[in-house]
Amino acid sequence: MHIILGFLGTVVTILWLLHRLAEMGIDLGGLNPFLWHRRRKWRKHYDANPIFKIYSPLDVTALLITATAKTSGDMSSEEKGEILSIFENEFHLSKADAAELLISSNHLLGKGEEVRNNLSGVLSPSINNFSAEQAQSAIGLLHRVSNVSSTPNEMQQRLVDNATTILKKVSEPKGKWN
Repeated sequence: MHIILGFLGTVVTILWLLHRLAEMGIDLGGLNPFLWHRRRKWRKHYDANPIFKIYSPLDVTALLITATAKTSGDMSSEEKGEILSIFENEFHLSKADAAELLISSNHLLGKGEEVRNNLSGVLSPSINNFSAEQAQSAIGLLHRVSNVSSTPNEMQQRLVDNATTILKKVSEPKGKWN
């Protein structure tokens, strides 16, 4: 009997000490590996670059068009005018919405290194949402923007070529089991 009472006393003491530690702000729940994994997964998702979470073909195409114009630094006024006309005429947006899309694409793009270095990662969330016509139109729009200032530079050409190879996979007819 005295062994059982000693064991119960030890359990109560440990629980009381854990309660006191929790009151002081020391939580031992952080040692839970399942909680740690869940928090880490959420933090990675939350802190990730938003360009890798774009699912809309229109938004990704706008981002690629802006990236194509900004490969040589800041975009020129001709390129900006061409992009705004594309947004208004091809995407059927109002002037205010077109300007807003250009501003948001420019903000998401930043320096553009992420888009140039990991184009497949940028396009992977939205590639299944592209129709064949949208993919062909996006390729044509990228060529159109790259040719605004006479001939495209090397970085523009590389970006357009990489985007073309990725987007052509959408427009290719799939086999019976593919």
